[in-house]
Amino acid sequence: MKKRVMVVDDSRVQEYQICKLLEGSDFEVAAYCENGEEAIARYEEVQPDIVTMDIIMDGIDGLEAAQVIAEAHPDARIIMVSSLAYEDTINEAETIGAKLFLYKPIDRDTLLKALEQAMQGE
Repeated sequence: MKKRVMVVDDSRVQEYQICKLLEGSDFEVAAYCENGEEAIARYEEVQPDIVTMDIIMDGIDGLEAAQVIAEAHPDARIIMVSSLAYEDTINEAETIGAKLFLYKPIDRDTLLKALEQAMQGE
């Protein structure tokens, strides 16, 4: 059975790219959310194995959404995905409980390795 990924990003292009990168893998996109509010609202319903979370989005940003999800679901596996490369942003993501931080653009090998790493310790 494939592992379910919830993609949270304000760009439909990013969702499409992740779907393409996951083709033929043990992972599939189970849900797409355009912003932090939607991710928080849908997490319980979707029950993804992993969340890929953009940082810069309108409304609740990815860091705040990740924090809310992690507080409500301590077992959540969240991978931050952003073009932001500031050390303080990465540190904040780790403090919140994000498992990893990936830089856009993402390639297939990097994404699959990150997803596998996040799934370790089930």
